[in-house]
Amino acid sequence: MTGDGVGLAAFWIIAAGLISDLTAVASAARPPHIVFILADDFGWNDVGYHSSEIRTPNLDKLSAKGVRLENYYVQPVCTPSRNQLMTGRYQIHTGMQHQIIWPCQPYCVPLEEKLLPQLLQEAGYDTHMVGKWHLGMYQKDCLPTRRGFDTYFGYLTGSEDYFSHTRCYRIPPLNLSCCALDLRDGEEVATAYQGNYSTELFSQRAVSVIKKHNPGKPLFLYLALQAVHSPLQVPTRYVTPYSFIKDPQRRLYAGMVSAMDEAVGNVSLALQEEGLWDNTVLVFSTDNGGQTMSGGSNWPLRGRKLSLWEGGVRGVGFVTSPLLERPGTVSRELIHISDWLPTLVGLAGGSTNGTKPLDGFNVWKTISKGFASPRWELLHNIDPLYCDLAPCPGRQSQLTLARGVAEDWWANSIFNVSIHAAIRSSNWKLLTGYPGCEVWFPRPGHNSSESGLSKVDPLKPVMLFDVEKDPEERREVSAQFPQVVEYLLTRLQQHQKTALPITYPDDDPRCDPGPTGAWGPWA
Repeated sequence: MTGDGVGLAAFWIIAAGLISDLTAVASAARPPHIVFILADDFGWNDVGYHSSEIRTPNLDKLSAKGVRLENYYVQPVCTPSRNQLMTGRYQIHTGMQHQIIWPCQPYCVPLEEKLLPQLLQEAGYDTHMVGKWHLGMYQKDCLPTRRGFDTYFGYLTGSEDYFSHTRCYRIPPLNLSCCALDLRDGEEVATAYQGNYSTELFSQRAVSVIKKHNPGKPLFLYLALQAVHSPLQVPTRYVTPYSFIKDPQRRLYAGMVSAMDEAVGNVSLALQEEGLWDNTVLVFSTDNGGQTMSGGSNWPLRGRKLSLWEGGVRGVGFVTSPLLERPGTVSRELIHISDWLPTLVGLAGGSTNGTKPLDGFNVWKTISKGFASPRWELLHNIDPLYCDLAPCPGRQSQLTLARGVAEDWWANSIFNVSIHAAIRSSNWKLLTGYPGCEVWFPRPGHNSSESGLSKVDPLKPVMLFDVEKDPEERREVSAQFPQVVEYLLTRLQQHQKTALPITYPDDDPRCDPGPTGAWGPWA
């Protein structure tokens, strides 16, 4: 080869390398598509990879290729988890530390809060929501399309019929019960979907969003499934494989889980078929622990939905993505649902400067690289008005601890220990007041000797557990570690000083949708 030929060949080799490097840099610089799938009332023992009898092949496969989050926490009930996901802030800082938003309560996530989709819109994302809102809808400014979502298809209240999409609710000021449609396409009532099973309906809409998306723009898709919240409803074909499950509630519930698993599989397949998968981060999370009264199971964890025991707040969750640096791993680092806002906005290249002070942390390096979590403490909640909404097996009435506080060692501590509260710090978890139903509900298919109040020590106003060594909360150790108790009570009091007054208004009779109306804004 001549000298000129050698020089020309070298030029093209160098040029090709530069082009390759530039392509890699450009690819790396592209904000990822973000898909967040939130299940409803999905229990710890309801996913295949936790040795459940329920089959979840898609969740198992996706999580096995990603990072399973085994020290991941949510809130014990619907609205608070969704609130913290969308704001990145503890519910005590939005005045929403008590219960959920009922259909006729005139409030929503405070309008001065900047939500996750708004921050992603500012970062250049197309934002779409499908499914359950449950963050307030008494006025139009509370609706998803006014809070950062370009499009919305779903229902606004907390639960409804899976096929008719109607919600029944008793309105005490009017002394009447009202059943009305709760399904919206954008801000318009959607009347054409009677008989369509919501898990399939919502996954089909999510797939449609993916197929219509311009791949040149980053996508944020929030799919908040109705499944597997009560009522227990599912097409028969999903139940047929579970004839071996004797309990009829658990059998129906298992079918609902299978329908949800199929829906998640269909969404991930659509991302692959549309060429988006290689630059997608998919997060799957439950919103709270399973409801044992409606087929769910949190075994071997203690408690259930609505309680501050691990069965109410330790959540099923995972992240899967080709962008993960350590795929196929299990993370036992402390992560909370409030961490998703700073994490996802950080991934998007956006800014959280427009938010109020965040309680969440950016945990992407923890998830992707296996770094230590920046979070060492987690406030589960402080709710002075707490009452358990569901009966607890073996109890004739709601347990209250106030009468026992006077004799308790910590009665005169800096924090009022009769208040329902819990805090996690490193390996320690402190609970005060009545945490909620304290039973270890038995594994499905096993007899009740595995649980029951006979094995439960009397509850105390202050209880301490080492949840790293004792995730089932069977060994209460406050007497052995008084300095830890004192420190955590001080931390609870410091958090309580920052809490907003509780917002929990009485039902507004103007909410009545009438005999032919639909649930929606009225103010």
